Amino acid sequence: MATDIETDVFEEHRPVLLGVAYRMLGRVADAEDVVQEAWLRWSGADRSEVREPRAYLVRITTRLAIDRLRQVKARGETYVGPWLPEPYVTDFGDTVQDTAERAVLADSVSFAVLVVLEALSPLERAVFVLREAFGYPYGEIAVMLDRSETAVRQLSGRARRHVDERRPRYEVDPALRRDLTERFLAAAAEGDLEGLMSLLAPDVRLVGDSGGKAKAPLRVLETADHVGRFLVGAARKGDVPDASFHFVEVNGGPALLIRSGDKPDSIFQLEVLDGRIQSVYIIRNPDKLTSLATA
Repeated sequence: MATDIETDVFEEHRPVLLGVAYRMLGRVADAEDVVQEAWLRWSGADRSEVREPRAYLVRITTRLAIDRLRQVKARGETYVGPWLPEPYVTDFGDTVQDTAERAVLADSVSFAVLVVLEALSPLERAVFVLREAFGYPYGEIAVMLDRSETAVRQLSGRARRHVDERRPRYEVDPALRRDLTERFLAAAAEGDLEGLMSLLAPDVRLVGDSGGKAKAPLRVLETADHVGRFLVGAARKGDVPDASFHFVEVNGGPALLIRSGDKPDSIFQLEVLDGRIQSVYIIRNPDKLTSLATA
């Protein structure tokens, strides 16, 4: 049975554990399940032998997340239409003071990076998350994963090359992204195709994730003309009854949450580069919006 002090220790590290698990899995519910299992392991452990609680808890969480990820891949889950990670509220607030550190954390949890990480093996993904997002030395990662440091360096190199080759470039400035999101919303709502087109990069992509459970494109839309016309047409149809619009921070950047009455209906997030919108992400799968019910 864990004491109050040991409970406090776990709660102190819970945000980091959830951050590791979510970056590993891309699913909020699965990440929370993994952290709960880590708590059960912690509460039943012989903590007299634990010198560094944070390292111990991160090791447990990482291994549990690897096991969960292997199960998902082994099941060979099929998904209707494009897949995006479940939106994850990331209000760093005063918990991250360093601007560079904040940028690294925001980048490591972005939709663009998490989509790329889906193609990595569970071990490669674990090494990438621990090294790139949380800055763990190779030696510590080797202990956490029960691998040699040489093997960990090789895993890290492969993961880094894969991400660098496939990750799109974009701006992380939240003020710029919010400004463009507001202008994007206004142009789409007014049916201003010309104004909307002026905001879109020529090779813009729109990725809609509905899981086949809501209206959204079942393939990625490309080019400003196709994306612009789709967005203006969707706005004119007004498929969301009693719609209201709210700005939230998810996956390291500003996003637009659309509610239908008191229920989350969809979330939009933009990637921006050189003052133009490069990617539009739309998540409408109701299973992925439950964590935003109180956002």
